[in-house]
Order: sequence, then C-alpha cells, then structure tokens
Amino acid sequence: MDMTTLPAVALPPLHLELAERQQRLADAAAQLKAELFGIDEVIDRVIDSVRAWYVLPQCITRPVIVCLWGLTGTGKTQLTRRLAQLLGFYDRFVEVQMDGFSHGASYRSSSIAGMLSDSGIDEGAPGILVLDEFQRFRTVDAQGRDAPVERYQDVWALLSDGRLPPPLSALGAIERKLADASYEAEREDADEAPRADKPPYRFQLDVWDAQELKGMLKLREPLAEIMQWPPTKVRQLFAQFQQSQQAWETDYSRLLVFVCGNLDEMYHETAQRVEDCDTDADIFHRLTRKLSLIDVKKALSSRFKPEQIARLGNGHVIYPSFSKATYERLIRHLCSRYVDDIARQTGVRFGIGADVFQALYDNAVFPAQGTRPLFSSVHAILSATLVNAALWALEQRVPPHQTLSLGLCGGLQHFTVSGQGPQGEPLQARFAVALDLHRLKQRTHADFRTLLAVHEAGHGLAYALLFGHAPQEIKINIASFEGGYNSFASLKATTRQNALDGMCVGLAGRVAEELVFGEMACTTGAEHDYQQVTAQAARYIRHQGFGDRISRTDVTVEMDNHINTDAAPSNDAIEALLRTQYRRAQSLLGTHRDAIKRTVDALLQHGAITPPEMVALMRDCAIALAAPDPQPGGEEGLVLEPFAARWAVFCEGSDARDGR
Repeated sequence: MDMTTLPAVALPPLHLELAERQQRLADAAAQLKAELFGIDEVIDRVIDSVRAWYVLPQCITRPVIVCLWGLTGTGKTQLTRRLAQLLGFYDRFVEVQMDGFSHGASYRSSSIAGMLSDSGIDEGAPGILVLDEFQRFRTVDAQGRDAPVERYQDVWALLSDGRLPPPLSALGAIERKLADASYEAEREDADEAPRADKPPYRFQLDVWDAQELKGMLKLREPLAEIMQWPPTKVRQLFAQFQQSQQAWETDYSRLLVFVCGNLDEMYHETAQRVEDCDTDADIFHRLTRKLSLIDVKKALSSRFKPEQIARLGNGHVIYPSFSKATYERLIRHLCSRYVDDIARQTGVRFGIGADVFQALYDNAVFPAQGTRPLFSSVHAILSATLVNAALWALEQRVPPHQTLSLGLCGGLQHFTVSGQGPQGEPLQARFAVALDLHRLKQRTHADFRTLLAVHEAGHGLAYALLFGHAPQEIKINIASFEGGYNSFASLKATTRQNALDGMCVGLAGRVAEELVFGEMACTTGAEHDYQQVTAQAARYIRHQGFGDRISRTDVTVEMDNHINTDAAPSNDAIEALLRTQYRRAQSLLGTHRDAIKRTVDALLQHGAITPPEMVALMRDCAIALAAPDPQPGGEEGLVLEPFAARWAVFCEGSDARDGR
C-alpha cells in the first residue's frame, strides 16, 4: 500500500492545543537562553517545573511553587518577568517586594490578598506571582527568636493551598458602615423638606467603601455602578454572601508562584567577598555548583520556621555564580550592542580588539556580585570613548564602509583608534582611559613584587609537591588587598596525611622567604598563615583525635558539655607538631630550588600562574602533576586516598585467610 495516498488524520482540538502550548514553552526556553547567558541549566529546570501548570492548567489544584536562589545580579527576577511576557501572562503578573515596599502598591498592599485583588489575576484563574527579595521576609532573627512581621502575613496560607480566608475585620467594618448608612438615611428622610428643591445624591457609597465591597463580595460590576447602589441592595448582597460559606474563601490555587532571593548563608564562601575582583570567576562557579537542596534547607532554617520552610516545597532551583566564559560572553555582547548603536546613529563602525575585551574583564568583573558591576563598568569605560571616537571619525570624513579598529596602548592608559582617511591615508587617534583596577593591580616596586612572588611560590610549590595537583591559581597582581594568594581545590575527605600536608603548605610561604632572603629578612606577611595553621594543628590534636590523646579537648562554661577540659598539655603538642611541619617544608623546598626559581620567574613575568602553566613548569623540573580539570565546575572536591583500591586489597586478604 502506498502510504502517501492515505488521508491525513485530523488531530483532536485538545491535542492541537496541548501541542501548541508545548511548542510555545519550547520557544520561550530558547528565547530565554538567547537573552540570559550562563544559566541554561536553570532555564531548563524552570521550564520543566512550570510545564504542567502551563500545558494542562486544568490539572492544577494548588499553587505551583518554584524557588529561585542565587547571588545578586544573576538574573532571577529578570527570568520571571521575561517568562511571563513570553507566555502571554504579563497582564496577569504580580511582583511583590517582600521587604514591604513594592513599587506602585496601594493602601491595601499590606497583604498578598490585597495586591492580588488589585491585579489582573481573576480568582480561580492561572496567574504568576513573584515574591522577590524573600530573604528579607525573615520570621526568625539571628538568635533564633521570632522576628516581628508586619506585612504579608497571609503569604503562608497562600503557599499552603492557594486559598485565602476572608479578612473578618474588613467584613465587620462593612457591616458597621451599612448600619451607619441606614442611620444616615433616616436622618435624610427627616430632613427631606429642606432638600425638596435639590436633586437626590447620585452616589450612595464613597470610593473606598465601594472598593472594599467589590473585593470582599467578589463583585464584577464597575466601581462607579457599585457606588450608586442603595444601602438596601448592599445589605441584601451582604446577607447572601454571609450565608454562602464557600464563597468566603478566595481561590488562587492555580497560581504559579516564584520565590526569589539571595541566601547569603548558603553562599557563605562567596557572597561576602564583595571586594574580590581577583579570584578567577571559575573558582566561584565551581564552589557554587556544589550547592544542593540540603544547603537551601539549612540556609532557610536560619531565617524561617520549619513549618514555613515546608510550605516552600522542594522545588528549589539554585543559580551558580557565573563562569569566566559567561562573563566574557556578556562583555562581547555588551560591546557589540554599543558598537551597533553607534553605527546606527552615526554611520561609524568600530572593531574592538581582544586586548580591549581582556581589559574590560580585568576591570569590570566582581565574581560575587553578578552582572550589575559589569554593566556599570563597561558603560563607564567604553561608552564615552566610542562617542568621542565617532565624532573624531566624522570630523576626519572617514569613509562609511570602513571598520575602525579600537585597541589599547601606552600601558593600558589610552584607547587607540586606527583607520584610513578619504584618500587612503592612515589615521590614528588616542583617547585617555582610566582603568582603576588595572592601576591597583600593578606592583611596580621590584622588591615588593619579588617578596610576593617568593612567598606565594613557596605555598604553590609545596602544595603541588604534596598533593600532586596544581593550585587553582597563584597571583601577585591583585587589587583586593596588598599581597598575593594561592587558591587550592577542596577535599571531599581529609585524611591524617592530608591534614599534615596542609599545615606544611601553610608554613611554606615563610620557609620560602627564609630560604631566599635569610632568617632576618623574613616579613610579617605570614601572620595570617600562622593563624590558620595553628588553628589546623589545634583541631588535629584536640578535636580530630590524631594526637596522643583520644578524647576531645576544649574549654567550656556549660555544665552539660562532656569534654576533656585539660587543654594546657595540648599546647606543647601543637607547638611540636608545627615545628615538625616547618622543618619538613624547609627540607621540601631546599631540595627543589630549581622549581622555586622557575615559579618565581613566572610570577614576576606574568603576575599569575594558571593550572596548565603550573603543570608545564613542574614538568620541566621532572615533577609530574595531575592534569587540571578542563570543565569548570566538573571537580566537586578531591579524594586523594585510593580508598576503593585499599578496600579491594583488604577483601582479597580476608578471602585468602578464610581459604576462599
């Protein structure tokens, strides 16, 4: 049979409608990914979370709650607004600032019910509600006590089942106003003679009473019409409403509720580092990708009660901080938009060089603060220069078909614009630019740069030798503080040997200074290192049971803390442990002088060493390191001990002894 001759089977209307909604949802996801960079996985999760609500809203019997948690400036609120627009729900979209200061809110804005009744969302119909800045709506203070809450106390009832109880106080107020209206009507009847020659009042209710009545009784008539109703009609409607208990509840069970916020407790390693413009964005990205539903629940428990956390459900979508690739893509997109705008308005087009993109990244990205500082810095650095350069090009009568190149010169102190004039003659202009972070990062004093390079090389080399991996980054050109730093991968499991190696790495900065400059030229820059290493040694001896004493040792003032309080003898053990690790670091670095020299030279030349560069440096010194993870965020923490292999050896030994 020829299948091409078969008649097309008409799809039922329901199937067509569902297919159309599915396609619109897919189109919305694609558009969101084109507009919002770096959050494709977040968008996929959000789309899957709202699929049933959008495609088959008839099946929804309680609000669909999607919680979006992330650092500031990662696109949480923007995602909800744009999704509402793409799905055709922007006329049924309500955004509530949970700090109590929602833009455009009326006098009824002290409750969620009041804001919903003032919106375009009809009762029982689908709509989108965004509860933004939810972390500020805390009901538990920092000490675990109840925090006073003045606004939006009905939000928990809404999140439970979407049905809001009637405000009984408002119903009582309307009843009192009706009685007052009857009282006034009798007085008007008694005074009818003086008003005989005047027309009767047109409006029986003022606008505020009519608005309350319309909301309480769920009326659909226009406000002006309700204001003209006589008290008798209002009393009749009021009596009917009181007799219908089912009508008292307000049904918002088909809402899609987005709960958005910044949980700094969850991002504690990242959120507070607002001044950090030096750490590689991929390191923050890798840290924040590890966060899970459990981390969200723990963070929420410091701000809300357990029953309130339960009402938020388990639909928690976590935004990681942006990766370096995402920031670079954002910068190119912003620059392209500026260039297109200038070309559209003036006819002058620019081609931006790679050195400009790199300078914008180095001077605009604060990884813990998202996109807002980036937008601000790119505008401040680039917009004025493009305007000035366009005016210069027009004055020089540069041919319109030409693309002028924009680069940096003069130690990153000037933009340079190059092109050709009307006769093909070369043209060039320079425009001053202020790259503040670049200026701060320059360590021009040779002695100070050398000190930083030697100190950080000591840490980095000791880490590479003892852990077999390159540091995530080593830097001496930084703006956040006067110094340098190493960044190391986290460990999923820390063995006794790992703990000792970590202390040795912490002491290696001072050891490198002593090895290169001499004992009396060592600086106070190791003070923080000593503080950290002493704390590690104290935990090693007192808490982790790796010393001569097994019992946990600590100090306490609580009678029910059953611990060993004889802490004094452990002080000598801590000091002895640190001295042993110091001598170990001296021996380690003393036998790898060539590796120290190469590492210091690389830092002096480039100001930073990436993991691939460190692997190559150590390879030249016959030191093999593990290859760095090519995927940002793919490494969730190192496990350096081969536990599985040791278990297999143990099992083989047991089988041999048992004769199997």
